[in-house]
Amino acid sequence: MSAALRLTIRILASVALVAAIVVVYIRFLPVNGTTVALTMLLAILGIATRWGLTESLVASVAAVLGFNYFFLPPVRTFTIADPQNWVALVAFLITAVTASQLSIMARRRTAEADARRREVERLYALGQAMLLSGSVRTSARDAVNSIMRTFEIPGAVLFTKAEDEFFRSDPQTLTISDEQLRWIATSEEPLIDHQRQIAIVPVRLGGQVLGSLGFIGSTLSTAALNAVTYLVAIGIERARSLEEGSKTEALRQSEVLKAVLLDALAHDLKTPLTSIKGAVSHLLAQPRNAEEEELLTIANEEADRLNRLVVEVLEMARIEAAKFHPDRSSHGVAEIVSAAVKAQEESLKDRRVELQLPERLPTADVDFEFIQQVLKQLLDNAVKYSPPGSPLTITASVAGEKLVISVADRGKGIPEAEQARIFEKFYRGRASRDEVLGTGLGLSIAKGIIEAHGGRIWVTSQLGQGSIFSFALPVTKKEELVP
Repeated sequence: MSAALRLTIRILASVALVAAIVVVYIRFLPVNGTTVALTMLLAILGIATRWGLTESLVASVAAVLGFNYFFLPPVRTFTIADPQNWVALVAFLITAVTASQLSIMARRRTAEADARRREVERLYALGQAMLLSGSVRTSARDAVNSIMRTFEIPGAVLFTKAEDEFFRSDPQTLTISDEQLRWIATSEEPLIDHQRQIAIVPVRLGGQVLGSLGFIGSTLSTAALNAVTYLVAIGIERARSLEEGSKTEALRQSEVLKAVLLDALAHDLKTPLTSIKGAVSHLLAQPRNAEEEELLTIANEEADRLNRLVVEVLEMARIEAAKFHPDRSSHGVAEIVSAAVKAQEESLKDRRVELQLPERLPTADVDFEFIQQVLKQLLDNAVKYSPPGSPLTITASVAGEKLVISVADRGKGIPEAEQARIFEKFYRGRASRDEVLGTGLGLSIAKGIIEAHGGRIWVTSQLGQGSIFSFALPVTKKEELVP
């Protein structure tokens, strides 16, 4: 049945209802004019509420004519003799029309409120569905299916900008092209075509556009469209955060496992190395010919090198597994430097070491053995990477609440591109990695030790002018000093 035919039937029914009221009051239930007018007014309100404004206006006109013809003297004529009846008739017509409009407005607002309620319920259902999704791809696919199911629309399509992927509910969504979806995501302006019942809206979250969302056969309001895209954006970002969190946790677990394995391997190596070192040292103490002594000396040196490597691996494993806990107390700089230089006495025997240590330096709140190890590592590096016989300089100064200790050499220097990576595990400079033996762990361990003390370590270098390795340590606070 067409809309015009339905309207015609409702108009005829409205006129028939007014006629029925007139017949009842004329033939079966004689009453005064006021009662007739109120009854007709109620009937008009009912028509307006049930059907609409057009039907109520036609009923109002029919009621005025019927009331005038059958109930206002002279009856059965459209003549109005008394001016007061003109006022009553006009008042009745105005009241009927106004009441009809108010009824229509109330009905419209009720319908809008009901529609908003249904939208809120559907948005809530969509939000629940999005929270149950897993990965970004699963979340995007679930979003498309949930929108179709929840809002009862023929199709939906989602474009995710980061992954550059399209998630379509079915082939019908090809009426929205990939280019249109990309354009909306780039221009950030929605496209709503009421004639084709197509809407494409950018998916935003926190000022960032994550993609675009297309609706086919949608009659949703603009507010509802924006709410849907916001829920989809939250769901996608939540899934992306969970994925990144899982990757971070997996990486952390991998690092912990690697540190544990290195720790176990280093311990397993240390025991046989100790035995080898003891046996070689014993044999060296016995009278041997020159060839045997040379071979035993090489074995002894290589055992020492392997032992140093094992110690470095153990320390690196402790640092990475967050098991490194320095035993800190107050120590003077001169004490630490003197111990480190003495420990490196053999490698420094052909070097002039210049000390620039002011007399009145504050003490440092450090683990003596570990900071001494850092200084020994820097001195060892300076010896390896500078010309034989060239001098080294150890300086100390105060910068704010930090005590800065530096070791300077006159070597080739470090290229600027490599300075940022020099403290990475196993990294060694390209120019010297084939000339100098090493594992690339020493500076990384030194960095871990200094950072565990709440300090930092860095290098400044110029090609051809040498390098200066510096580290800053916290100064001992006054209240920590023992009187």
